[in-house]
Amino acid sequence: MGNASSMLTQYDIEEVQEHCHKLFSQQEIVSLYQRFCQLDRNAKGFISADEFLSVPEFAMNPLSQRLLKMVDGLNFKDFVAFLSAFSAKASVQQKIQLIFKVYDSDGNGKVSFNDILEVLCDLSGSFISDDQREQVLTQLLEEAGYSRNSYLMLDDFVKVLSILFYVYYNCSILYQFIFFV
Repeated sequence: MGNASSMLTQYDIEEVQEHCHKLFSQQEIVSLYQRFCQLDRNAKGFISADEFLSVPEFAMNPLSQRLLKMVDGLNFKDFVAFLSAFSAKASVQQKIQLIFKVYDSDGNGKVSFNDILEVLCDLSGSFISDDQREQVLTQLLEEAGYSRNSYLMLDDFVKVLSILFYVYYNCSILYQFIFFV
């Protein structure tokens, strides 16, 4: 499995389905396998960083370098497991765990002020200054009961995200009210 010259057996499909907690149908797994084989140009059984970067949408993503650390060298089974967080059937918890891993660049199970700042920098580029990013992040962490020196575990990270989404949601409602009413 994972070699372009091999075919998926029914057993392989069911095994992958179990591995990704049945978030993909058998037909979706077959489609993902076809895509995996297209990306695995040398039929090595895994996808390299260069092969992932050959996907324009991936290469243009401002978080591509962080994502590469997570996906470089994935075999087919792990490729599907990684993609399962993007499935419509994936739980919010599964999606948040993936987001946490993106922020936790060193994989130590903790997210620091600098980890978050680096992601914010990747996402916002030069649209806001470093000082503005630091100020916003400091205020956000303080509102959630943390400081710049705090290390966030997954539960802490969820708390900070919920405040961020709450603020974003309320600001977007206010924006719509001001400009479209």
